[in-house]
Amino acid sequence: MKVPSLPFCLLMDAVGMASYLFPGIGETFDVVWAPISGFIFMKSFGGMTGKIGGLIALVEEAAPFIDVIPTFTIGHFYAKYKNFKNY
Repeated sequence: MKVPSLPFCLLMDAVGMASYLFPGIGETFDVVWAPISGFIFMKSFGGMTGKIGGLIALVEEAAPFIDVIPTFTIGHFYAKYKNFKNY
């Protein structure tokens, strides 16, 4: 499984949250960014994590008021520690 770097994930989340900087046109940006975000997530993470996370990223960016969820960053830590066993 691929694990994109944390700076990359933070940057992608920042781009998604940038719509809050432009009242009025932010919604249009979200409509354009949502499928791009989902595609980037899918390609960056790969496998089932990328497919499910890409769908979540698409919905999260398209839905109003939940752009603040750092989907890429959560995905980074999930992928990084997915196989970590604490026993």
